[in-house]
Amino acid sequence: MKQFTLVLIIIASLFGCKNTTEKNEKQFFLPPATTYNYVEIDSVKLFYREAGDKSNPTIVLLHGYPSSSHSYRNLIPMLATHYHVIAPDNLGSGYSTHLDPEMTTYTFDLLSSYTQKLIDTLQIKNYVMYMQDFGAPVGYRMMMKKPKRIEALIVQNANAYLEGLTPKRQDFFRTAQTDTSQAKHDFLYSLTSKEAIINKQYLFDLDSTNINIQSPDAWTHDLAFLRSQKDREIQVQLFKDYNTNLIRYPKWQKMLKENQPKTLITWGRKDLKFNANGARAYLKDLPNAELHLLDAGHFAAEEKTREVAKLILEFLSKNEIE
Repeated sequence: MKQFTLVLIIIASLFGCKNTTEKNEKQFFLPPATTYNYVEIDSVKLFYREAGDKSNPTIVLLHGYPSSSHSYRNLIPMLATHYHVIAPDNLGSGYSTHLDPEMTTYTFDLLSSYTQKLIDTLQIKNYVMYMQDFGAPVGYRMMMKKPKRIEALIVQNANAYLEGLTPKRQDFFRTAQTDTSQAKHDFLYSLTSKEAIINKQYLFDLDSTNINIQSPDAWTHDLAFLRSQKDREIQVQLFKDYNTNLIRYPKWQKMLKENQPKTLITWGRKDLKFNANGARAYLKDLPNAELHLLDAGHFAAEEKTREVAKLILEFLSKNEIE
């Protein structure tokens, strides 16, 4: 239907067709408004952004560290012109409830469990899943349980292969789990500081060609939710749990190989932490995946929003998910 409408518009323009009204008015195609919502599940509130016609296929955007659904604030309206878009905040991130880390141990199992409950509560059965950074361990846990609900995967600097991590980076995650010393804890805690969030996350892999593209709104928003010691301890607990993902990589890879989901890989090739070898590694198990290495860093959707949106819309249209 969308393609048919587009054909009519093109035909009308070619033949100089005008409105039947006396005044020839221009037509403007504006994105639908984004709404900001909460759902209460198991006595906690989960926040999510939503836009687009609910009768259209749904895209679920899963965010990474140290961010929230805010990282998709520019991407959402571009996708919502054709799709129904949901972008949740993880439990303990953004506007979702931050349970006390002294009473609750934060793990990726916990995050994925709540995200799945949110999707189920919203009665979304099948959907396209977009994953970045922490979004991968959340998303792949969900997919392992119900792989057939995923209509397509969009992988943006979302690791599932050791090739995407240098030996030093692999060691970082392993020791975060195994080294229980106070010194190690203090080091992990330091990574949640203002200086680290700005310079070791958002500006870490930028250079003169793209540094002015990264909006300071991103880290300003993130830091607003990392003010307290307890907020920072939540992220430390997730650092300590991250090695469980490396251990599960073989199972995720097997699941991908067996299910062969339609997959688009849009990877910032300047990413120094999740390097481009991690993008290429997907092709071992998903030889039909579409791979694009973008001139961007870890937060490619922040830097190259229009390019990412265009790739997604074209990919989904080609695969008749519309």
